[in-house]
Amino acid sequence: MNSRSPLRSGAALVAALAVATTLFGCAPSASDRPLIVVTTNILGDVVEQIVGDEAEVLTLMRPNADPHSFEISAQEASQILRADLVVSNGLGLEEGLQQHLGAADDEGVPSLVAGDVIDVLNYSINSPDPHFWTDPERMLDVVAALTDAISTEVDGVDAATIAAQADDYTAQLRALDEEMATAFAAIDEGQRNLVTNHHVFGYLAQRFDFTVVGAVIPGGSTLAAPSASDLRDLVTAINTTGVTTIFAESSQPDRLVQVLADEAGVDVAVVELFTESLSEDGAGADSYLSMMRTNTQRIATGLSP
Repeated sequence: MNSRSPLRSGAALVAALAVATTLFGCAPSASDRPLIVVTTNILGDVVEQIVGDEAEVLTLMRPNADPHSFEISAQEASQILRADLVVSNGLGLEEGLQQHLGAADDEGVPSLVAGDVIDVLNYSINSPDPHFWTDPERMLDVVAALTDAISTEVDGVDAATIAAQADDYTAQLRALDEEMATAFAAIDEGQRNLVTNHHVFGYLAQRFDFTVVGAVIPGGSTLAAPSASDLRDLVTAINTTGVTTIFAESSQPDRLVQVLADEAGVDVAVVELFTESLSEDGAGADSYLSMMRTNTQRIATGLSP
């Protein structure tokens, strides 16, 4: 028979709850931390490396999504409005999120547009290229701007911790840049030509001395479509330069690239790259650094005789 009375058991429960409150009441829950909302998963990964446990990071774009066309839920849209900081790519990349980003700006939500802090390349006059992350040197500028914005705009984070984590990530970016330069230096000058689904390699080409022969889809958006003359011009360029590999993006089907390979009338290989989105865990591009290393290896192999 249990000798404890209900009154004593209840008192013990109250005491236990009081101890738990004392032990854990000072530890903030995830919801108590500042909120940083990031549009793309590439920038989301970079922000997470800088922030660590200092803030909650909500990345809107899912793995393997297309940044030009992905959509968000009503709940995610509301979180943008209550964020302590909104980080976006800019330069026209997030075409489906403009109304939400505009609403946050109207509400005075602090923001950082990564495209505003880098040296921008243009496809043509008034057509900026948003794919700056293909150049690790430009990502160093983004990390510096993120570090400053997080430290000054987001209340409740420890600036010294943010700075230390940013320094560590900066060192990793510099190491990545050196690895890429070494791998690409082994490619013969006559083989340093790039063709992909759409124009995504302008920054990489400038940084590592490649020539962008062309793209199946003209311009910087996957929402555009190639015309018959576009394809004819690209076939001519491929035949002239002797390109033997075409690169297809993981977020886009490679049907058009396969058609182009058939139209070119030459033996052209199609190699998949991760260019606009990270992958799920373990698929070769689950972080910005792993994505760039995977692409570097595939480009170097694809363009070597």
